[in-house]
Amino acid sequence: MPVTLDCRGRALVLGKRTLLVGIVNATPDSFSDGGRWAGPEGAAEHGRRLEAEGAAVVDLGGQSTRPGHAEVEPKEEIARVVPVLERLVPSLSVPVSIDTYKPAVARAALRAGAHLVNDEHGFQGDPEMARLVAEFGCPAILMHWDRGFPQGKGDPVGRVKRFLERSLEIARQSGIDEGRVVLDPGIGFFKTPQENLEILRRMGELKSLGRPLLVGVSRKSVIGYVLGGGPAERLEGTLATTVLAAVQGVELVRVHDVLANARALKMAEAVLGL
Repeated sequence: MPVTLDCRGRALVLGKRTLLVGIVNATPDSFSDGGRWAGPEGAAEHGRRLEAEGAAVVDLGGQSTRPGHAEVEPKEEIARVVPVLERLVPSLSVPVSIDTYKPAVARAALRAGAHLVNDEHGFQGDPEMARLVAEFGCPAILMHWDRGFPQGKGDPVGRVKRFLERSLEIARQSGIDEGRVVLDPGIGFFKTPQENLEILRRMGELKSLGRPLLVGVSRKSVIGYVLGGGPAERLEGTLATTVLAAVQGVELVRVHDVLANARALKMAEAVLGL
């Protein structure tokens, strides 16, 4: 059944079809396109292009979370994302999410017009993040990020579910309506390639958590594990995982190449009658 997220005045209808979240990296060191959109004008223009290509949400980040990434001070991260938001938000009709696990960055971004928070730590990092989301009354995407994840042992889907159940409980305890929460299994974070593939194969099982799902596989190393090649050579693998997500009822897919993924989804929907 479709649900509507009120993203601080911009409606996002989930459940009718799989929607795309376009990635804007305002960083010099992203694993995929580091530095390409680092300037505020270039990053904002890229975000506008992603909307034109079919993105239903634009996701802006100011710190890379690639393996071995360098931690960025909140002041520097704010300096990267706020000028982009000031240019981007007024020129878009779709919501803009801020991809950060730092409350200070999220607060600055929301004040600059961001519509929702994409917390990679799933409310299980800094406890201030959940309080901040409650204060602003905005939606939140909560990702599985568990440094203690026992890689290669047990059922990875079950472990992801238990972590995300805890994230939902933190949201409830913080006064956040579950209707404003989207869940992300965190493909590529503290998981073996085999575990990532199993989670992708069983994404539909996470629907039992009762919340819309977002999955992000675009250009990630699990695709390189299967197909070989670097990030620039992973488009076909990304398209395959996007279609598989749609078949399993995933509401949102986070991607770099919006136009190609939108075309793949359109073809899949035509075949499946979605």
